[in-house]
Amino acid sequence: MKEAASNQIESILKDYHWMMNSIKILRDSMKDAGEGLTAQYGDAAGMPKAQGTTSDPVYRECVRRERRYSVIQKYEAKISVIQDCMHLITDEREIEVLHWLLEGKSYRWIAMHMGLSHTHIGRIKDSIIKKMSEYVPNGTDGTNDTELLKHKSAC
Repeated sequence: MKEAASNQIESILKDYHWMMNSIKILRDSMKDAGEGLTAQYGDAAGMPKAQGTTSDPVYRECVRRERRYSVIQKYEAKISVIQDCMHLITDEREIEVLHWLLEGKSYRWIAMHMGLSHTHIGRIKDSIIKKMSEYVPNGTDGTNDTELLKHKSAC
């Protein structure tokens, strides 16, 4: 169980940087609601439509945006797992490594920056993950992200 939580936390740490960037970009793209959407007129309006689809561009745009909003919510939930557990990391080296991991830096880059070996950075990262995963409740079965996300408040 704890191993599955560790794997999920490690995966979120690895993806944290691009998920944050995606959230920013997706939110910006959602600000312009319905720009350039027009209904069909003339001959095109009278033509038969494909079965099972709608020709209303506003409706289709709403459906597309709803899907994007659900992606944003999923990313935000994963990111808050890490953010809610960050207070557990108190060692100065671990805080520094965590900061650079969240910025999307590689082990080698962090190692050069800190004057340590990249394998030592890996051990520090493992320690961070262990501390964060110890506070995930036993109720998670580790089979999917939603279980961890439901119980993220334990941190």
